[in-house]
Amino acid sequence: MREVAMPSETELLVCVKCRRGQDIPADDRRPGQALYDALADRPLPEGLRLTAVECLQNCDAGCTVALRGGDRWTYVFGNVDEASHPDMLLDGAARYHATGDGLIPWRERPEHFKRNCVARIPPLTPNTPVEAD
Repeated sequence: MREVAMPSETELLVCVKCRRGQDIPADDRRPGQALYDALADRPLPEGLRLTAVECLQNCDAGCTVALRGGDRWTYVFGNVDEASHPDMLLDGAARYHATGDGLIPWRERPEHFKRNCVARIPPLTPNTPVEAD
């Protein structure tokens, strides 16, 4: 019987500086921070670590998050709503964590993931040969 490797930890990065392209007074809580706080108040799926980051450079496209972990594809998602999307993000993160390569089958992805992917970054595989141009 072949052993299936357990996925390594998954990290959900949340840009806490995201403003959704709005001018926000320095003393107000930004939408990105509100999203992080909403996620931190919920039970996290097994294997998921929530991490606040200063900036994901997608400032005008709503709140932005990234999913990464192990030798998997990394995904960056924008247009995340701090009030209505926390549960969807946690569901998507659990689905991502359950994969070996980070590729959630299209039909199983949350609708928001299908329509708001900013970037997909290949895994860092130390022993993968790189072809010369």
